[in-house]
Amino acid sequence: MAAYLHHALEQAAERHGQRAAVRAGDEQWSFADLDRASNAFARHLRSCGIGPGDRVALMMANRVEFVTVFNAISKLGAAAVLISPAWKAIEVGHAVELTGPAHAVTDGSATAIFAELLGTDEVTDLDDEVGAAAAFAWSGDRLDEAHDPPADEAVLVFSSGTTGLPKAVRHTHTSMGHATRHWIDALGLGPDDRFQVATPPSHILGLLNLLAAAAAGATVRLHRRFDLDEILHRIESERMTLEMAVAPIALALANHPRLEDFDLSSLRYIMWGATPVTEAVAQVVTDRTGVRWLPAYGASELPVITCNPVDRPEVWRLDSAGLPPADVELRVVDIGTGAVLEPGATGELQARSPSLMSGYLPDDENAGAFDDGWYRTGDVGWIEPEGWVHLTDRSKEMIKVNGFQVAPAEIEAVLHGHPAVLDCAVFGLPDQRAGEVPVAVVELDPDRPLADGELEALVADSLATYKQLRHLVVVDTIPRLPSGKVLRRTLRDDWTPVLLAKAEDH
Repeated sequence: MAAYLHHALEQAAERHGQRAAVRAGDEQWSFADLDRASNAFARHLRSCGIGPGDRVALMMANRVEFVTVFNAISKLGAAAVLISPAWKAIEVGHAVELTGPAHAVTDGSATAIFAELLGTDEVTDLDDEVGAAAAFAWSGDRLDEAHDPPADEAVLVFSSGTTGLPKAVRHTHTSMGHATRHWIDALGLGPDDRFQVATPPSHILGLLNLLAAAAAGATVRLHRRFDLDEILHRIESERMTLEMAVAPIALALANHPRLEDFDLSSLRYIMWGATPVTEAVAQVVTDRTGVRWLPAYGASELPVITCNPVDRPEVWRLDSAGLPPADVELRVVDIGTGAVLEPGATGELQARSPSLMSGYLPDDENAGAFDDGWYRTGDVGWIEPEGWVHLTDRSKEMIKVNGFQVAPAEIEAVLHGHPAVLDCAVFGLPDQRAGEVPVAVVELDPDRPLADGELEALVADSLATYKQLRHLVVVDTIPRLPSGKVLRRTLRDDWTPVLLAKAEDH
């Protein structure tokens, strides 16, 4: 594996040259095209004062420029701070305060947000045709920079923090290099493969797909937004060899009225990630298309934890997340005592690997993240003696919406800002499409007026779409322990049957 992340693209440019690396819309870029563009953009960033050890924020749609900008940052020895294009100004402001980027590369509404935070001179707007053209002026010369060892910070992605505000997950060139190799092996990825990426590149899976494609010499088609008919059309017309899905996409496939009209025979499999497999949904898709599923499991902190063995389709299982890569160690510990448990016993899953993050920002998030060098996943499950992993629950209180983690405390903080809310609590409700959706239980001040939908609109205006409320329940009081801790499980147990029954009635 290349020592620095950008070496993968450089080596692909040498080995595969003019072969298609990325397709988007009707346009196509070769590996050589991408490497030249990344060299040009590295010079642009250097002219903006960016050098080794600096951080550069990226907040953009799923577009080819992401590949070149990310590699340009790596070439300079700087680190990329990946921010979701779905985030609003409050969320972006927290990320900037936490990571301190010296520059930002943006498009769409992100440009105005960063201009306010960093100043217009420290923002490169990819939608500014003149400025972007100058930044990507072609140059065949490769930068010759002397950087510190690959243990240097390379990328920061965001995960929900225990305080409700997002925390930054810090990865080095070394950890992401190992994760990239794990993903290539998990996918069985090679230069003859073609696959699609609709996942935002700010998400660890979106990033990993792009890094793995370059390292393996595979061709990627990028989509700025998810459109199932377009995805199916491209599988058929471009003979895609593998596809990826999360629970909502799997359900959409199963329910597609014309699924049989598309020729999906080129697919080796569909990868299922982010949530445990819903076996009934997966089986419907396989029955209708003949395409099988390959479950996998990972996290922002440790991108590839398990996967079904791609080279042994005869043993693929829908009831297990799979087996760990060779240098990922797993164990299960008792949730109460921390004692290591024997195979077959249920507890918290812990892991360690060279692909593990170097830590969080802020630093105080690290205190409960590790157990003597083992990463505490917060997931509850058990491991068969042969190593197959089963996930049953999560010990953490995060809500997982379409594969994205949502901290209840983050939504609660927004609700607490409304004068009519005396107290509130948020929990996750099972949902067939999204995996889970946020539910708020609120105690209101009877003397304060509140319009219908006002609290839902407040959350929608403040936070990303996937963090928005699906249900809001008004109660007389929020159950809490004497210490003040919300009895979230009590609320979940009391209200889940009611809300699920209500959803079925509708």
